[in-house]
Amino acid sequence: MNWVEGIVVYTITWWLVIFCVLPIGVKRAGEEHLGHDAGAPANPRLAFKALLTTGITTVIFIGIYWLVNSPYISFRGD
Repeated sequence: MNWVEGIVVYTITWWLVIFCVLPIGVKRAGEEHLGHDAGAPANPRLAFKALLTTGITTVIFIGIYWLVNSPYISFRGD
């Protein structure tokens, strides 16, 4: 896997993981006001979720990188 493929795999994996992490710990706002969405979170904690996503993605990417470069599974016809 070259560096361009690595960046593409990491980016796609990051986006998949962020959509899995976003619903974690969501609490609805207590009061409903006219013009506000009733399902909007009170505190979305996006910075924490972005850091969590980056950590999880890094672990997954290391596994994918090892799998692609290991001699156990070959994706090429060699």
